[in-house]
Amino acid sequence: MNLTAQQRLLDLFGRQSVVRSRDLEQYEIPRVEISRMCKRGVVERVGRGLYRLTDAQVTEHQTLAEVCKAIPNGVVCLLSALRFHDLTTQAPFEVWMAIDVKAHLPRTSLPIKFVRFSGPALSDGVETHRMDGVDIKVFCLAKTVADCFKYRHKIGLDVALEALRESRKCDRCTIDDLWRYAKVCRVSNVMMPYLEALAIFQYS
Repeated sequence: MNLTAQQRLLDLFGRQSVVRSRDLEQYEIPRVEISRMCKRGVVERVGRGLYRLTDAQVTEHQTLAEVCKAIPNGVVCLLSALRFHDLTTQAPFEVWMAIDVKAHLPRTSLPIKFVRFSGPALSDGVETHRMDGVDIKVFCLAKTVADCFKYRHKIGLDVALEALRESRKCDRCTIDDLWRYAKVCRVSNVMMPYLEALAIFQYS
């Protein structure tokens, strides 16, 4: 079946909640087609080179999908990762995203709070979740807790402690998991007394 460029674009939006204009060429869709659909009100621009259907149902993770589509090398972290893992009731206005310490700061109009990570602190503990047709990279729960201690001066020690308590309360990561990422994030000395207290409570 020989589909028109418009049909191919609509089909793409049916598989992905958000589309980057730079990706259209691989689907044999000229970029001018998305401009035409914007003028007709079928598609709306949500960020630099980023589009979604105007009448699309916005899901809970729509903002994450848009941010991860715009910054594919970034990883959702800290407060946004806690929210993703349902470990906090806070709903940060900005999406907290880890990028390489040497990476060029992306130009974007999306609500993103960039945090610089490097080495294993950026590469370890990354999970990929497929949502709304978009790959969302986010740090696992144990890594997120360790990150909260590392960046406690940015988000508050109380947030880090709450994350640690809740992660063990719901039994979604082990003391060993937490200790592993404490070493990756170089916060072993900071987390040690809290981890020891949790271990003593667990086995008492």
